[in-house]
Amino acid sequence: MAAGRNAALRGGGSGGAPLSAHGGAALPGRGHGARGPSAAGGGAAPPARGRSPHRGRSPHRVVDVVAGPDAYRDLPRLLAVAESGQQAANVLLSLDETYADILPVQTSAGGTTAFVSIMRGCDNMCSYCIVPFTRGRERSRPIASILQEVKMLSDQGVKEVTLLGQNVNSFRDLSEVQFQSVAAPGLSRGFSTVYKAKPGGLRFSHLLDQVSRIDPEMRIRFTSPHPKDFPDEVLQLIQERHNICKQLHLPAQSGSTRVLEAMRRGYTREAYLELVHHVRDSIPGVSLSSDFIAGFCGETEEDHLQTVSLLREVRYNVGFLFAYSMRQKTRAHHRLQDDVPTDVKKRRLEQLIATFREEAARANAALVGQAQLVLVEGPSKRSASELCGRNDGNIKVIFPDAELEDAAEHGAPGRAQPGDYVMVKVTSASSQTLRGVPLCRTSLSRAAASH
Repeated sequence: MAAGRNAALRGGGSGGAPLSAHGGAALPGRGHGARGPSAAGGGAAPPARGRSPHRGRSPHRVVDVVAGPDAYRDLPRLLAVAESGQQAANVLLSLDETYADILPVQTSAGGTTAFVSIMRGCDNMCSYCIVPFTRGRERSRPIASILQEVKMLSDQGVKEVTLLGQNVNSFRDLSEVQFQSVAAPGLSRGFSTVYKAKPGGLRFSHLLDQVSRIDPEMRIRFTSPHPKDFPDEVLQLIQERHNICKQLHLPAQSGSTRVLEAMRRGYTREAYLELVHHVRDSIPGVSLSSDFIAGFCGETEEDHLQTVSLLREVRYNVGFLFAYSMRQKTRAHHRLQDDVPTDVKKRRLEQLIATFREEAARANAALVGQAQLVLVEGPSKRSASELCGRNDGNIKVIFPDAELEDAAEHGAPGRAQPGDYVMVKVTSASSQTLRGVPLCRTSLSRAAASH
């Protein structure tokens, strides 16, 4: 996903600002004469430990039911309690809820892209991150339910699916008994975790393999991964399958080993760079994106400059950069001091953004003159005479809306529609966008065969 497409996922928990707030909203109470209970739910945040969700409110009832994101199965009981005149609440986080038996409804007909949640929660306990406390520990959906949803999307004409999870590549399906004793895969070289290795279950490589077989004309992406969970079988699969995008998100957060240790990321700068080199050797032409936090607790000017140098050395195609914002309940909140002044955070963030844009412009400039396969998403927001889509590396590509030959047919030329694949020759590039001229309409399989 480009910045806008990723914001909802990554905004929900790390430690950068700005961040999205909780998704739930309270509805006004209906009073004693109302026919039914009012509710607050969906993304409602659990109250602080030991505090009633109604504490401090006026005697007039505000809501009848408070339901957390994992309480949907308990709604009949909660509503029954509310109907009896009492207030009802369940904001507990489940240890195993994955919403596996709820298939989402596509509200936009003819959409070309979709997102499929494959797991919830996170076990990494990075010191800046609130996710383990708001989303709970890691639990994964059964592979069968994921494949069912992806097949449904393929039947609806969706051409690109992004597999979602807060730590997507640590996926571990424990639903099938015969795989309970499978050994845990090794971590990326030089990486460690705060928890013991977890044996058993079907892993991300198996899921990625099965998902990519459903529809050869459907692109597959995934986000957001942790760099520790990239075994060679995953990298090899990405390299081999023409419909798994050659684009990886490798969130670094900082270029300083000292800051990474304070963040409890489980790797050094050197280990991260070794992984980057290994990924690029394994997947030629791969597009890389990353997350960075400016001004984390105790970050010195030297630490900051090491992050600047990492941005220059790796030269990412896409970046998500934020100033650090302390979150309650996190380890950083309890153990560290948010001691970098706001104006310093702002200056450092601006330097990181400027450096990223400079290097991304250079990386994208290398694509000028090349032909890129673009999945058309629709008209450009700035011009009705142009179309917009994304290449395999998830970079936005804009090109004229013109009559095009179809590489597979010899009929009359036609205009590209959302969901079509178009080969575009890149003529110019910026840090965020490619521009080009369309060559022909084609298919994902045909473009891979001719590459």
